[in-house]
Amino acid sequence: MTHELTASRLASASSNATASGGWWRDAVIYQVYVRSFADSDGDGIGDLRGVREHLPHLARLGVDAVWLTPFYVSPQADGGYDVADYRAVDPLFGDLSDADDLIRAAHALGLRVIVDVVPNHTSEQHVWFRAALAGEPGARDRYHFHPGRGPAGELPPNDWESVFGGPAWSRTPDGAWYLHLFAPEQPDLNWENPEVAEEFSAVLRFWLDLGVDGFRVDVAHGMVKAPGLPDIGRGAQATLIGTEPLPFFDQDGVHEIHRSWRRLLDSYEVPRIGVAEAWAPTSERLALYVRPDELHQAFNFRFLNCPWDTTALRTVIDESLAATASVGAPTTWVLSNHDVVRHRTRYGSLARARAAALLMLALPGSAYVYQGEELGLPEVTDLPDAVRQDPAFTRSAGQDGLRDGCRVPIPWSGEEPPYDFGPAGSWLPQPAGWGGLSVAAQTGDPHSTLELYRAALELRRAMPGLGAPAEPGMQWLPAPEGVLLFTRPGFACTLNTRPVPLELPSPGRPVLSSAPVETDGRTVRLPPDSCTWWSL
Repeated sequence: MTHELTASRLASASSNATASGGWWRDAVIYQVYVRSFADSDGDGIGDLRGVREHLPHLARLGVDAVWLTPFYVSPQADGGYDVADYRAVDPLFGDLSDADDLIRAAHALGLRVIVDVVPNHTSEQHVWFRAALAGEPGARDRYHFHPGRGPAGELPPNDWESVFGGPAWSRTPDGAWYLHLFAPEQPDLNWENPEVAEEFSAVLRFWLDLGVDGFRVDVAHGMVKAPGLPDIGRGAQATLIGTEPLPFFDQDGVHEIHRSWRRLLDSYEVPRIGVAEAWAPTSERLALYVRPDELHQAFNFRFLNCPWDTTALRTVIDESLAATASVGAPTTWVLSNHDVVRHRTRYGSLARARAAALLMLALPGSAYVYQGEELGLPEVTDLPDAVRQDPAFTRSAGQDGLRDGCRVPIPWSGEEPPYDFGPAGSWLPQPAGWGGLSVAAQTGDPHSTLELYRAALELRRAMPGLGAPAEPGMQWLPAPEGVLLFTRPGFACTLNTRPVPLELPSPGRPVLSSAPVETDGRTVRLPPDSCTWWSL
């Protein structure tokens, strides 16, 4: 069964996107963390029906697609990224008919649907791993089982560390060791075993036939390990991810997997896409994931991690655009997601968060918006230890274990928790005072962050020079220290990172700003920590 995109706004998609080779090249894609979006049944946990009921918010916001985090059957050791059955919906989130209904409803509103796929590891409860522990012949070949080192095999096979902290190896009762680059409940698959590739091709076809428009590939850089599993010789290995070569990440062998998936995606008449969550030491290495015969997009984590500094921002933007242009792919921009501190808190103020959003949405290529950033939500930094569920929280020398702060359920309306998240409470406590940040409270307020995003996305559709990656791209113009100024066809963007106002010649007619600007047509007074769009 397949679904057609029937909404008129998709039927009349921008000619820029069509001419440049695909809707995704300048798309704005909204990430839904399903557990925290909307709860329909009162158990305090978001679900697929809750997402479906709130799709009109996304359509009104003006995004092109929605990316859903895992909703598959899972023990939830890592928020659903430990999958026990890739073809079934966990009862926490509904059932397969709810997934089908959501896809149909999204398509009817002109929204495409991208779902997570988790190919680096399974859950320890997956039928394959249960068979491996039971000693069934050949079952361990689907994972990385190895004998230990030391006189009695009592030491792990190498010095690799889990991203979540601690050793990347756990020992089974019979003395063997298995690899888990994340939690012990997430054993790594062995992609040298042809059964693994065959199984995931079947999984992808299952969801494509149901009507999904693509996949976000979790840990797209991790499926292949260096031959011989060599030691690294250093600790605190999680801090090296994305900065230095590692024998368990970004190995050249992953690209053949992505090529095979691209062939599968291209076999469907309606375009389907693959998006890499890939960490690589350089922009050039990251661009390899989006070569013409591989995936369509890759998250730009260098941009996400960039400080509030014009020199650093311009460097990352230039290097990102150059790297993706070298392989004919669009650049993908992102400021927040379910694994990092929300960018309002990272940057230190709502003013900077609003300015960063306009900068991101003005750049050539595609952009991802994480649920709640359109509301200007801050990170929740004071969650009690007892409620935290990040598996890294109780471990050491890995990730900081504080990912729950960006996963607190979002507010829809009302003055008290759960702010219409659902009929009851929420799986993580929401702060008092979020009523003014809710969708209902911000709707219609011209100064709200929600209306800023709505206006920006509307302008992005209306102005051909915005977003689209087609040449002539963008051009930097001279600007004072602490200011970025670039132009695109018929459009200009200024970013003032200074903490004080700044006066300079007006580049055109202001059409949108993250803070009020003053202009007499010849000069403009840029507010501190602000971004302004100009029509030329």
